[in-house]
Amino acid sequence: MSAASDGGEIVRLAKEHAELKPVADAVNALSKARSELADLELMSSDPELALMAAEEREALEDRLPQLEREVALLLAPRDADENASAILEVRAGTGGDEAALFAGDLFRMYQRYAQTRGWRVEVDSVSEGEVGGYKEIVATITGEGVFGRLKFESGVHRVQRVPATEAGGRIHTSAATVAVLPEVEDVEIEIRDQDIRIDTYRSSGAGGQHVNKTDSAVRITHLPTGIVATSSEKSQHVNRDKAMKNLKARLYDMQRQEKDKARADERKSQVGSGDRSERIRTYNFPQGRVTDHRIGLTLHSLPQILEGDLDPVLDALIAEDQAARLASLEAELS
Repeated sequence: MSAASDGGEIVRLAKEHAELKPVADAVNALSKARSELADLELMSSDPELALMAAEEREALEDRLPQLEREVALLLAPRDADENASAILEVRAGTGGDEAALFAGDLFRMYQRYAQTRGWRVEVDSVSEGEVGGYKEIVATITGEGVFGRLKFESGVHRVQRVPATEAGGRIHTSAATVAVLPEVEDVEIEIRDQDIRIDTYRSSGAGGQHVNKTDSAVRITHLPTGIVATSSEKSQHVNRDKAMKNLKARLYDMQRQEKDKARADERKSQVGSGDRSERIRTYNFPQGRVTDHRIGLTLHSLPQILEGDLDPVLDALIAEDQAARLASLEAELS
């Protein structure tokens, strides 16, 4: 790293060093433990040291499987986008106004979680609901390891609660969809000019002085796939850049999904299928519980989770994925 003079090269090497260091540290720790174990076995032949050596050897033998597992996990194939920033899309699904309100709850949950991690959230496009919440909201979350933490959030989130407008106290079921896409930086995504249509339109505002009086919002349609990306900030130039960034992320995600389908058999044991049509989680307000259907996890801490305390859910999903990757690696080696 000290030999590099170009700023971009230094950043690239620093990133590579940060990824390799945990692997090197884990391998060194395992190598040291195995060397100590060999020394202790030699000491066990000395009558004066045999008892102490036996106790230390027992403790070390208990530690070895964990050290070996850590190394195996670090050497198992990883998602190339694990450390990437991400584009978060939340959309109201079935349920009308209640679905839009729930989409708002979900977006605020991710906002609060991002704050606890020191990530930056920037809204790219928003369409508000009639009584609050969002019909659709798209945001970029920037930080280290955002995609790796949030990638399992993609899917249909279901809510069961009594809406404020429900006089009879009946529980309604609504849904919102979440998509988490890795932000494209160094990956080359070719988009030909003849393959896109760019439209400008007037952003909807809150009224009064905030109404956008110019056609500054941008909508880009990728004609071969039908994918649409929008941005509705005040500057048309900024909107064009944001919409193009969003389009590239969607096309890249489509490529990722096509590769996932080709490896469907390998991924059967992993967490979820990546199919966004499946219901992945239920938020039940009357019982105060959250259930993730992919791993059968139920937590009775709904208020805390909606306040951004997502780690208990995400840690369980990541642990399940790690176990699946480890099992896959062991199967390949056997």
